[in-house]
Formats: sequence, structure tokens, C-alpha cells
Amino acid sequence: MVNRSLPYFLEDRTGQHTGTDFDEIYDRLFLHVARAPPSQTRDPAGLTLMMYDTGRRSSSRRQSRPSLREPSVILDFGTNGALGTISFPGSSVSMPMSQYLRKTSMFAGSLSRKFTASNGEDYRWIYRGVKEHEWLCVDSRDYIVAQYTLKPPDKPAYNTSGNILTIDEPFVHFALEILASLTIMRHLAASKC
Repeated sequence: MVNRSLPYFLEDRTGQHTGTDFDEIYDRLFLHVARAPPSQTRDPAGLTLMMYDTGRRSSSRRQSRPSLREPSVILDFGTNGALGTISFPGSSVSMPMSQYLRKTSMFAGSLSRKFTASNGEDYRWIYRGVKEHEWLCVDSRDYIVAQYTLKPPDKPAYNTSGNILTIDEPFVHFALEILASLTIMRHLAASKC
């Protein structure tokens, strides 16, 4: 059987997990990650990130003004890089990040975690499991659902950032969950928890 679906290739404009735009190269999906304004931060010493499905390509004009939409996902991190809570305002679901993104086993490191998506299936993040990819997301059958690649610093960038989140088309309906869990994983890696 031939797979005729085209994966979603989302360019990560900055490569920073604390604020960036993910624009699909064929204009099918546009996601935005931003720090919450101080008035919407629960813990002043922590980090709060808001994720939006913007419906349009990023632009400097949009970045200069606050979003009027309600975020699709809110990540409230604790102080010193600690995990906090993840909230999905549209469905009124909020839970501790450690419950949402669980370690794969009792002895697993903090960079080996899985989450249960809205489709009821478990997905697992693998850090540097394949040489050319920073992160891989696989399902329970080890099928690659998404992969995240950062441009090596020694490679030239032409009209793109070179940072790509690729999501297979059958899984794009929970792209925000993939991005939220990836952002938590990248936060853990940056904090060395």
C-alpha cells in the first residue's frame, strides 16, 4: 500500500521554545507560541507560555500587537524550570504537566516521556533517537508521528530558519497537543531536569 498523504512541514521561525511561530510551508496550519503578559502569569518567578492556532502566516505586524484570541493551550511552568500545569481553555481541562506527560518507566530519565492525546492513544517522545532529528514522537507501535529538527549552527540559513516540526497528516488534528508536549520536553531538556 502506498502512502499518498503529505506530511505537514511547520517551520519553527526562531528555534526558541519560549516564543516562536510554526508556519506550515504549504499554508495549511499556523501555530504561535508566546510568553504570557505579566498580568496573565500565575507565578511571577515561573514561565507561562500560550499557544494559538492563528489561522494565518506569521508577520512582524501581528507579533507587535497582543493576540485578542483565547489561547488553545497554556503552559504554566514553575520556578527554576520545574513542571507546572497544562491547560486547554477550550475544553476546560487543566492538569499537572507531570500527569499529562508521564515518564515512560519508573527508572526512565526526564527526557523519556509519553502523553495520551485527545484520540485516546499514547505517544512517546524520544530525544536524539535518530542522528538528524532532535526529537521523535512515536505511537505505541513505534510509528513515527512527528519529528522535530533544529538547524545545526554551522549550516547556513537561506530564506528559512532550518528548524522544522514535521507531523504526519493523519495526526495533524492534534497538532497543538504534539506542539505542547514537544515544548514541555524542550523545556525539560533546556532546564536539565
